[in-house]
This record gives sequence, C-alpha cells and structure tokens, in this order.
Amino acid sequence: MKHVIALDVGGTGMKAALVAADGTLLHEARRATGRERGPDAVVETIQDFAAELLAIGRERCGEGASAAGVAVPGIVDAEHGIAVYAANLGWRDVPLRALLSARLGGIPVALGHDVRTGGLAEGRIGAGRGADRFLFVPLGTGIAGAIGIAGRIEAGAHGYAGEIGHIVVRPGGPACGCGQHGCLETLASASAVSRAWAAASGAPEADAADCAKAVESGDERAREVWLAAVGALADGLVTAITLLDPRTLIIGGGLAEAGETLFTPLRTAVEERVTFQRLPHIVPAALGDTAGCLGAGLLAWDLLATEVPA
Repeated sequence: MKHVIALDVGGTGMKAALVAADGTLLHEARRATGRERGPDAVVETIQDFAAELLAIGRERCGEGASAAGVAVPGIVDAEHGIAVYAANLGWRDVPLRALLSARLGGIPVALGHDVRTGGLAEGRIGAGRGADRFLFVPLGTGIAGAIGIAGRIEAGAHGYAGEIGHIVVRPGGPACGCGQHGCLETLASASAVSRAWAAASGAPEADAADCAKAVESGDERAREVWLAAVGALADGLVTAITLLDPRTLIIGGGLAEAGETLFTPLRTAVEERVTFQRLPHIVPAALGDTAGCLGAGLLAWDLLATEVPA
C-alpha cells in the first residue's frame, strides 16, 4: 500500500505516523526528543526514528514510504529544507531535508514549520475545512499563527508570516524574548496566564488550567487574571482580522482546552472591538496535538503531487 512518513518534532517529544493516500493512519508512534543530549543527538534521533518507520512500512505495507514530511519548531527555511534555528532544541542551520532523504534511501522529503504544518491540517481536515481563508492561532508556551489561503499556508517572503505572538498589544509591557515589550504572547499565552495566576493566587505551582478552573468556580481574582489575558488576546486578534480578513479563526493550544471558559468571553471581546471589519467564525481547533503530524503527512503527499514524472 502506498504511504508516506509523517513526523512532528517537538521540544520534548516526537509524534510519527505512516499515512495512506486517503489519510488513514496505518501506524502511529511516539518517542522522546532527547534534547538534553544536545542538538547533534536530536538530529540523529530524528533520522533513526524515520528509518524505523521506513522499515515498518516495508514490513506492513509491502513497500517503503514514497515520501516523508517533517514538521519542526523554530525558524525553518522550507524551500531549501533547512532547520535554521530552534532555541529549545539548540540547533542552527541543519540541512534536515537532505540528511533525512539520504537516510531514507533518497525518497523526497518535505520540511515544514510546526505551527504552519499544524495549521495546514486544521485548515484542510480539521476545524477550518471548507474555509477559503483562515487563521490558526495556538495558545501554548508562546503564541504563533498560520495563515491559510485556499488550502495552503502562507509562509511569507522570508518564512516569518503569522507571528501574531509578537504583535505589541501593550506598549511598555512585559519584556519579550524577541526584544520587544508588551508582545501578545507575554500577556495571553498559556505560560503568561500561568505566571499571572501563580502570582495572584500565591501558589507558585499554579498554572493556566488551574486559573480556568478557578474562574469556573467563581473566584474573582482568577476572573481578573483571565479577562486581562482575554482582552490582550482580543486586541491582537482584531489586528490580525484587520490585516487578513479571515473567514474562520481557529484557536488551539493548551489555553483552548478551557473550552467555553475561553471562547465565550473571547468572542464577546472580539465583537466589541471590531468596527468595519467582518467578524470571522471563532472556533476551537479540532485535531489537538495530532495536527502537526497530520500536517506533515499532507506536506509529503503534496510533494508527491507536485513532482514531475521522469
């Protein structure tokens, strides 16, 4: 059976699958990234994992994978197949596409940015299915974004498109790792809510999920922290809506797991802020932590579809 390898590399773990042409998952696996062993070891682990998947495909499907798709964090040069930089993995300028293709017997390999790859899956087979224009915004440790246009993801001229987390929504606000102050992700990411709630509650181990539960139980301090984050998020999203005019706005990541505790006040806050803009449908992501892996499979199939027969 014809299939491709899909691999999603995260800071702590990797998710992988063998994916058939109709999207069926023929095999799934997970493995620790092992970043504590250093960037060279991580690259070797990725290659070993991919090689194992190739062997499993040969055994179970009667043939090796036709292509592979790999999603990685950080700055990615998808055109040239280079993992340029990832702070949480410690690598710089890794020619990952070439390394993997060589390890996998020369099959074509597509390399993508993890959030854009996850956005591709959400747009085609997840919450954005049928939307010609969408914006996917996962709220996790930071905040990123993927701009969907007619079934594809817009990477921008230099591969930086969609970095909504670094829109300044509170000038002079908290320092951000990017060098600015008051970036959206310093105020409305899951980690930002965790920090704010830990400080407000006096419980150093408290996190965003705890804050959401406290909001649901009627805690006024939690509500204040939560609504401050929702307000900042709405400000950033309205800026994105003004620039991009998406039909659907897909919110994912850890903070979205709060469900309507997040979505009810967020929809209200966005609606209050728009003037001439058309309000998009604001919906939760549908694919959870499988989005990156499913998107990597789509990248691989797309690669095969665009190859010119010899």
